[in-house]
Amino acid sequence: MYCSAACRQKAYRERQGGGGGVGVDGLIKEIGRQVEELVPQPPSVFYSGVTELSSSVARLRRVARTARDTAQESVTPMPVTEVAGLAEVPVDEGEFAALVESHRREIQVHCYRMTGSYDDAEDLVQETFLRAWRARDTFEGRAGARTWLYRIATNACLDFQRRTARRPKRYEPLPGMNHGGGEPPARITWLQPYPDDELPSAEEQPEAAAVSRETLELVFLAAVQHLPPRQRAVLVLRDALGLTAVETGEALDMTVASVNSALQRARPTLRDRLPGWRADWTADGPTEHQRTLVKRYMAAAERLDLSEVAALLSEDVTLTMPPNPFWFTGRDALVEFLSVSLDADSPMFLGHWRHLPARANGQLAAGGYVRRPGTTVYRAQVLDVLRFDADDRIVEITSFEPHLFPAFGLPLRL
Repeated sequence: MYCSAACRQKAYRERQGGGGGVGVDGLIKEIGRQVEELVPQPPSVFYSGVTELSSSVARLRRVARTARDTAQESVTPMPVTEVAGLAEVPVDEGEFAALVESHRREIQVHCYRMTGSYDDAEDLVQETFLRAWRARDTFEGRAGARTWLYRIATNACLDFQRRTARRPKRYEPLPGMNHGGGEPPARITWLQPYPDDELPSAEEQPEAAAVSRETLELVFLAAVQHLPPRQRAVLVLRDALGLTAVETGEALDMTVASVNSALQRARPTLRDRLPGWRADWTADGPTEHQRTLVKRYMAAAERLDLSEVAALLSEDVTLTMPPNPFWFTGRDALVEFLSVSLDADSPMFLGHWRHLPARANGQLAAGGYVRRPGTTVYRAQVLDVLRFDADDRIVEITSFEPHLFPAFGLPLRL
């Protein structure tokens, strides 16, 4: 327990500076310990042990991959090198990879906030680590690794955004389709969900602001995409990560006055695009009642019970399907759309459904599988991420394509 977020952050950095990070040898020993402690009974303990082992092996694999990639950049490998006025810098590929790997999750979340895309965030993490290896002579020791990597990651994201020049557009009506009477929502074709299981733990990410649920919700991610890249970077560093204006200016090579000016322009834009803006964000998760509602939602779809699905929706519910062009505003329009695919007597009947619960972006989600007529296998179809209003009605459904199911621990078929 810590008296404040600042105290927690200080303790975390002291541990990291004192060699608390686990190197390659330590990680290998930890995997060996986990293997020796595996017991097949009871099943719940066995599952927990295998999950822990799988996580450690995945981490070691990423360390090895990063070491392999950075080795290609090394010309004259040495155990350590001395930089004038700086601490000793590890240039052994394996140890360097282990060092940056300890910050992987929080750097990936940062890249995700900047881009809104899980796939792009993964690529940008690799780009960040490669840039870090090339710039290792500027590294000021283990205690400064986190800030140093955030600076590199932010600039990698800015370069990526300059190359792609992506800007949100509005959905457009499709011929012969009733979209509802609401205003077309913003269409962000690159928007993707983020698995809650891959979020940093309290040990990895000590700052309370940095793990705020609201800064990872899809509605926040969508709103941030409307900001110019540099304003977006300033807002994420200042409001999501809690960096000072001075630290943000150093990371972006901006003056403090420029940082404050960019933040003053970014906040009103974000506020206009967020429903129910809250100046003081909290980290409260979904309620037990909402979890019960999601179970009802999944069960109703599996029973093809359209009336039960409709009862769970708010009157002004919105459905979008990035990157696809389909969208609906209002319960009547959405129910009309669903009635065709859920009616077993309809020629447009999609098939029978099964669902598995999931968590994405701090929100409840449901992975949907469809068994097409005449087949026996349920195949991954869609990941529905749900947002509730104050009355615990589903006010927004964002439906994603199933290629990210494995990232959520969901199989591609049942």
